[in-house]
Amino acid sequence: MATALITGGTSGIGAEFARQLAAQGFDLVLVARDKARLDAMAAELYAASGIQVETMAADLADRTDVARVVARIEDPARPLDVLVNNAGFGLRAPLTSTDTSPHDHAFDVMCRAVLVLGGAAGRTMKGRGGKIINISSLQSYLATGSYGAIKAWVTAFSEGLSVELRGTGVSVTAVLPGWVRTEWHERSGVRRSSIPGVLWTEPDTVVRIALRDAQRGRVISIPTLRYRVLGWFARHAPRAAIHWISSKISSSRTDTAQPAQGSEHNDMKAENQ
Repeated sequence: MATALITGGTSGIGAEFARQLAAQGFDLVLVARDKARLDAMAAELYAASGIQVETMAADLADRTDVARVVARIEDPARPLDVLVNNAGFGLRAPLTSTDTSPHDHAFDVMCRAVLVLGGAAGRTMKGRGGKIINISSLQSYLATGSYGAIKAWVTAFSEGLSVELRGTGVSVTAVLPGWVRTEWHERSGVRRSSIPGVLWTEPDTVVRIALRDAQRGRVISIPTLRYRVLGWFARHAPRAAIHWISSKISSSRTDTAQPAQGSEHNDMKAENQ
């Protein structure tokens, strides 16, 4: 039986990965901070698909907890076939803030954990094959502060890891969604009314396309045609235009928003611990 490990698998995009992989017959390992939500999600998945669900309560900002997840990934008696690095949260802290702790926390969860877990999966999957899926964001092509910069790192890391693992049977896919209908927006202060309805995407669509692209071995997956077109323009338009667009996106968020920990990865994507 194939097994997938998903971080941030109790809500939003992460929960949808869990549901779709369970429907395909995968056993699951769900990693998140909230044990009650983990237990509830495990019960839902077992009832719907009859698959085995292992849960790990872990804070990916805690290096001891990350080490526990690495040990599970590297366990030769229980090999993994898929890793989904999805945990994360919204980040509104200004780049000029004197308090850098929100940025430090974001680096730990959305950069260091992705690096460490992705590296562990890559070296243990070599030879037998497997898939690593890292949830990035279309914001990685924009200039939206620390969050966009972090997601640009996730995209670049995924491409680098894909090159390093070429020929080993392990594929790496970075998923760059646009705006996705999840609870993340309320937690992070994004006003849904400020986003045109045509730009919203459903989580099941994002995950279905991401899994299809991962199966095809694509390194970059941008779910939906409209966002693939927007992504092309974001990569090729004059940077002055991208900076203007980025400022408009940033102004659509409320001033009182707080980091959406335990929520889900999309803002133009952000996800959950």
